[in-house]
Amino acid sequence: MNQRITAIIFLLTILAGGSAQALSLTDAAALLSQSVSSADEVLRKRAGRRRPGKEPPAQQEEPEIDPARVMPVPAKTTGEFYAPVPDRWRIMESLGQQQNWWDPYNINTYKADKPLYDDWFLNILAISDTVIEPRSIPTPVGLQSTTDAGAIDIFGENDQLIFAENLIVGAVYYKGNTVFRPPDWEYRLTLAFQYNRVEVDERRFLFVDPRFREETREDFHVGVQELFVDKHLRNVSTRYDFDSFRFGIQPFSSDFRGFLFQDLQMGARLFGNRDNNKYQYNLAWFRRLEKDLNTGLNDIEEGLRDDDVFIANVYAQDWPVLGFFSQATVVHNRNREDEFFFDENGFIARPASLGNERPRNYDVTYLGFNGDGHFGRYNLTASAYLAVGDVEPAVFSDQKVDIEAAFVAAEAGADFDWVRLRLSALYASGDNDPFDDEANGFDAIFENPIFAGADTSYWIRQTVPLVGGGIVTLSGRNSILPSMRSSKELGQSNFENPGLKLIGIGADLDLTPQTRLSFNVNQMWFDDTSILEVARNQGPIDSELGLDVSAAVIWRPFMSQNVVVRLSAAGMIPGEGFEQLFGDEDHYSVLANIILAY
Repeated sequence: MNQRITAIIFLLTILAGGSAQALSLTDAAALLSQSVSSADEVLRKRAGRRRPGKEPPAQQEEPEIDPARVMPVPAKTTGEFYAPVPDRWRIMESLGQQQNWWDPYNINTYKADKPLYDDWFLNILAISDTVIEPRSIPTPVGLQSTTDAGAIDIFGENDQLIFAENLIVGAVYYKGNTVFRPPDWEYRLTLAFQYNRVEVDERRFLFVDPRFREETREDFHVGVQELFVDKHLRNVSTRYDFDSFRFGIQPFSSDFRGFLFQDLQMGARLFGNRDNNKYQYNLAWFRRLEKDLNTGLNDIEEGLRDDDVFIANVYAQDWPVLGFFSQATVVHNRNREDEFFFDENGFIARPASLGNERPRNYDVTYLGFNGDGHFGRYNLTASAYLAVGDVEPAVFSDQKVDIEAAFVAAEAGADFDWVRLRLSALYASGDNDPFDDEANGFDAIFENPIFAGADTSYWIRQTVPLVGGGIVTLSGRNSILPSMRSSKELGQSNFENPGLKLIGIGADLDLTPQTRLSFNVNQMWFDDTSILEVARNQGPIDSELGLDVSAAVIWRPFMSQNVVVRLSAAGMIPGEGFEQLFGDEDHYSVLANIILAY
């Protein structure tokens, strides 16, 4: 009985991980079934011991390790010896897996699965983004060049067709084991090639010179979208909290939804984190590049603008509650573009052809708080900004005016199985007097809002010309604010605008892992129409802008972002204010988009 108890205790010790020697279940069974002497014999054999008078066992030579091939780790010998693995990147190859340069999901040196040499990795990306977009927008008639000799109205044919093919190629070359920490060095280059073709029904809409009688415009441009070097300065904790510095053309977003500044611009940025990544910070300076107007891509041949953006922000995870991400930010925009600038189509871009049409400069500081996350089962994204500063001269007067404007936006959502319901609300203050000493209309630096349906929405996606106020848009492409600029790509911020109020509802329906349906309905009003009445020399203008209705289907056949097919449609049902500005015709937008990514 004693030997069986001893064997059971020994077996339990082994199963609990307390033995320094490996013991098979067969040997364990022998301990349970044999006598004490037999068990001792087994233990002596397993421990490498011998009876007196017996020759010691021959020493086994350790196998040589071929650096080109990973050998399996042998069972433990005496002591605590482990066989080293000389190259952990080739473990999968030793098991028979081969790489293909075109396969991004299995071993691929060009997707940074293996180093090129030492700890240097290369990641190559390629994206094809194809857009076909029929649309209608309020289109002014150029009386000296219209194709309809009897047209005397200010609006002509509204239908247009856009085709754009974007090819984005890039390479990231970096050094370091990045499983738990940032790379030691990172070099990145991303180029975007775009061909686009636009067809319209009114002449002089595409070119300012009436001698150009084309109603079609084709354009091709290559933009340098990223070109930077990133240096890891130091680690400040054993959990790889760090400080890094990045210089060059780089992406940056001042908030979670792109309300204020989201672009790829030339700049310098110091960033890092603390307390196990609970806190993150950015200190950045950007000097904005000129854009190619017809493609929206960076145009480095035109050089840098006299427009500086200074940013300081800090993020806090799990504050004020677990699962919510908060950010406090200060952004200063200094603009000294006091010369006339015309775009490639011949239209004046700076200053906007509005009011005095005089070069102006401004200093504006944005104080903001942004949050993104969830409170229990309810998702919430929120942003709030206060803009203060001055601009000289004002748009409608020769004096220097103070900037005091506000912006608040929030989007709440809740998930019910495969359905997410969303509620959106936005307020951007408008200017109530174009001739006083204050500019109260809120405007961004370079917005790209992901909000209230984003570019599925008619109002956000499409350019709405001001008409009658010069070559100025009421709202720009991929913008939500009615800022009355020439364009967001080339124009200056304008703090004398009507502002906006928006309430919207939406739903995302995940019908399958591959297919999603989205619906959005947004009701919009101007905050104050005083600026519009002066700019259009028309009044009174009602504050109701209209109802924006949109729907989209998104199909991802491989349940990844490598192939994405999207078809969306949107319509603008004009409110009384929109009708007074542009007539009572409904406007539409259809977007077919195919994205292929490597």
